[in-house]
Amino acid sequence: MAIRITDECINCDACISECPNNAIYEPDSEWAYADGTSLSGTVTTPSGEEVDANEMHEAKSDEFYFIVTDKCTECKGFHDEPQCASVCPVDCCILDEEHEETEEQLTAKKAWLHGE
Repeated sequence: MAIRITDECINCDACISECPNNAIYEPDSEWAYADGTSLSGTVTTPSGEEVDANEMHEAKSDEFYFIVTDKCTECKGFHDEPQCASVCPVDCCILDEEHEETEEQLTAKKAWLHGE
């Protein structure tokens, strides 16, 4: 599963620098697949969608920090546990049960994001 940030987020900024995939963004910030990854140009996502990695997308929240599901790997291949959840002072980084993924899928997503 990916991680999501609940509306209990206090926008403390603790999580954003911990994410190895640059999947966490500040409220009201545009995002791109290419941000903090090796992706560039037209790429095919692990779910099979063709996208422009450099295209900017609208913020997923204008009130609190948010995680881009397609970039979240639960820190697999980097750490033993999701770093955002381990540093969050209010425990608002939780498993996103709407986006279940196996460890193999998360590892493949990491390789896709970082060209490994």
